[in-house]
Amino acid sequence: MIVHLLRFGFRDETTDEQKAEVLATMRRTASMESVSFSTVGQNLGDASEGLTHAYCVGIKDLAALERYMHDPVHLDGDPRIIPHVAKIAIGPDVSDEPDPDLRDKIMALHEAKLAKYPEWAQLMQTVPEVRIF
Repeated sequence: MIVHLLRFGFRDETTDEQKAEVLATMRRTASMESVSFSTVGQNLGDASEGLTHAYCVGIKDLAALERYMHDPVHLDGDPRIIPHVAKIAIGPDVSDEPDPDLRDKIMALHEAKLAKYPEWAQLMQTVPEVRIF
C-alpha cells in the first residue's frame, strides 16, 4: 500500500463556496477505482503553517498509482483545484512495501506524468509555495 498525503492552504481570495467545490472535486478524485481508501478535510496539524486542509489516499501498488495519476477524473480535477491553492506540502508518503527502490519508482512515474502533460507541470508552477517531503 502506498499512502499519499497532501496538506494545503487556500489562497486568500478563494471564497467559501470555491473551497467547498475544491474539496468536492478532491473527494471525487479520491473515489476513483485505483484508490483503496481516502480522507479529505481539515488538517489537524499546526494551522500557523497555513496548511489548513489535507488530502490522503491509499493506493494498492505502483500499477494502481499509475492508473490514478493518468485517470481522466484526476486530470480533470487538477485545473479546478490548483488555482485555489496558496501552499502545498506533498508528503511524506509512506508504504508497507519493502522495495528499497519504491521512492525512485514513484518519482519516475511522476516525471513521466510531467513529460506527458506539460500543461499540468505549468499549472503546478502557479502554486506560490510547494514543499516536497
